[in-house]
Amino acid sequence: MNITNQIRMEILGISKNEAFARAVVAGFVSTLPLTIEQLSDIKTAVSEAVTNGIVHGYADSAGFVTLECTLFDDKLLEVVIIDTGRGISDIEKAREPLYTTQPELERSGMGFTVMETFMDEVSVNSAQNKGTKVTLRKKISV
Repeated sequence: MNITNQIRMEILGISKNEAFARAVVAGFVSTLPLTIEQLSDIKTAVSEAVTNGIVHGYADSAGFVTLECTLFDDKLLEVVIIDTGRGISDIEKAREPLYTTQPELERSGMGFTVMETFMDEVSVNSAQNKGTKVTLRKKISV
């Protein structure tokens, strides 16, 4: 596959930057033949991944979230969200609906479920105290 467009940026891992990341991805895909529903799905999945990086990755510290968007042959969108925070000790458990490590903050535990519902593929790699990489992929119907 050939890369037809790509961006990479780092944002400070603070809550107000989640909306910025969402807007950046929306701008990146703005020239693609997406329905409003498809665009909303992509933005929502990205919001969940970035929020997880900020809230769970950097719960007790500050850090950056890297956002990479790549378009392959104008037919496959890949969005990668990377934090260098705490990491996920049990990825399978974290992907279970309603599981949350922060119930006191009224987290719903639906982040990965939402990502998996709206994207064609979601992969997660994580290491304790080294961070997490979430890769979201969506096929673009032309």
